[in-house]
Amino acid sequence: MASKDFDLLVAGEINPDLILSDPNLNVGFGQVESLVQDANLTVGGSSAICACGAARLGLRVAIVGVVGDDFFGRFMLDSLRKRGVDVSPVQVDIQQKTGLSVILSRSDDRAILTYTGSMLSLRAEQVSDDWLRRSRHLHVAGYFLQTSLQPGLPGLFRRARALGLTTSLDTNWDPSGEWSGVTGLLPLTNIFQPNENEAKALTGASEVDGAAAQLSQQCDIVAVKLGRRGALACQGSLMVRAPALPVQVADTVGAGDSFNAGFLCGYLNGWPLERSLQLACASGSLSTRLPGGTEAQPTLAEALQYGN
Repeated sequence: MASKDFDLLVAGEINPDLILSDPNLNVGFGQVESLVQDANLTVGGSSAICACGAARLGLRVAIVGVVGDDFFGRFMLDSLRKRGVDVSPVQVDIQQKTGLSVILSRSDDRAILTYTGSMLSLRAEQVSDDWLRRSRHLHVAGYFLQTSLQPGLPGLFRRARALGLTTSLDTNWDPSGEWSGVTGLLPLTNIFQPNENEAKALTGASEVDGAAAQLSQQCDIVAVKLGRRGALACQGSLMVRAPALPVQVADTVGAGDSFNAGFLCGYLNGWPLERSLQLACASGSLSTRLPGGTEAQPTLAEALQYGN
């Protein structure tokens, strides 16, 4: 088989995050002005953060999505290019504005205000067979927010697998609380990457081990993020765990997406399950050292210093 141009094709949302941070942040209405310690405009969106993390780890990465012809769209395309992500498949829609998330971050929590804009516009047919043929693996994040992508996603995964790609999915949280549509996708998914609460919500299980075991019966591999407790992964009857790293956390924006990038890097390099999980935990942990999802993402050499 001829070599592929890209290890990873990411399909999903492309938008910046405006992060306003202060350890004692407390905001209110009534025309009350609150001062913050820091402000950063940075790469946002689960898909884009994962793409940047994978490129930082040395994978050849392209991303497909939709942005507007505006400052935020140009900021995202420039930022992705600088981080080694090929943005050739991205479509610029002059009829839409690029989405934006404003993140109010304090030491123990954060609130997120999102204008969706073009974030929800990507359709399955916009991920062409040509780009699939050039790639080894297809990753989709933010399933429950990608309302235009959802209807065609099973067909997209079937197309990808028929063309020889492996697939991965991170649903993120379902704001509606319905958690529908995922069951039909899992048999078409090689790697499912929920966090603990998402895994429990999808299965109804009270314990994460049980949730992971249930999900692993429907797809090849389940890698579940456990926050400060690290992560666990299931493949068939095998269940492994890996710890998070003890780092000084600036914020946790995008840590799960950097985790996803690390796991995909290990998987695409043919590593065993436990080693891939260790790299994922290192990637997610190290990404929290600076504000935003991409500024502290590690190189592979840096992540490997932590026991992989």
